[in-house]
Amino acid sequence: MIYYVEDDTNIRELTLYALRKAGLDAKGFPSGESFLIACAEEPPDLILLDIMLPGIDGLELLDLIRNDRSISHVPVIMLTAKGTEYDKVRGLDAGADDYLAKPFGMMELVSRCNALLRRAGALSRRNDEMLECGPVSLGTETHEVFVGDVLVELTPKEFELLRALLSSQGRVLSRTRILEDVWDLSYAGETRTVDTHVQTLRRKLNDASSGAGDLIKTIRGVGYCIKLES
Repeated sequence: MIYYVEDDTNIRELTLYALRKAGLDAKGFPSGESFLIACAEEPPDLILLDIMLPGIDGLELLDLIRNDRSISHVPVIMLTAKGTEYDKVRGLDAGADDYLAKPFGMMELVSRCNALLRRAGALSRRNDEMLECGPVSLGTETHEVFVGDVLVELTPKEFELLRALLSSQGRVLSRTRILEDVWDLSYAGETRTVDTHVQTLRRKLNDASSGAGDLIKTIRGVGYCIKLES
């Protein structure tokens, strides 16, 4: 189920129509308040979120989502009329998984929704490749992460970040390399997107088992790596 928060009735209804025609279940909400009430009753599988909203704006709502354990793992696509690099980075820094500027093509929106739903969904374990470091294990096909026997719920970008680190275990990945590999974003300016996601990832791993998040090392002035203490 996709939840779409958009105060413009025409845009909301047109987008919902396109998603449903593509075979996707979707519900629309005119405000953050009505959206949060619906989430408490039935958490969605994907959230489409406009930045310019009455009352609680999109970035404030995104912060609430990422701090609510029941929906913090749900992927979020920011949809906004603002198409500048600065606004794109603000959304990513706040924890969005993808970004699409208005006016957007419906085929592209459907494609991005399907991609995030595939990444977030549980797939067959049959041919699952496991990446491991100490108690942390990641299934590349099932998209499940465990610390010991504890299942850890991650957002799609947190999952991709951990996979990138585990795939290069023991090697340092620069922030620029991580932005390019995980966010497909070439950006030379200041952004805390990577640092913010690393902090959240560490916290979630530590919540599952004290010290698990400390496997992710900060290499000052360079980037990050994951490795066991020698």
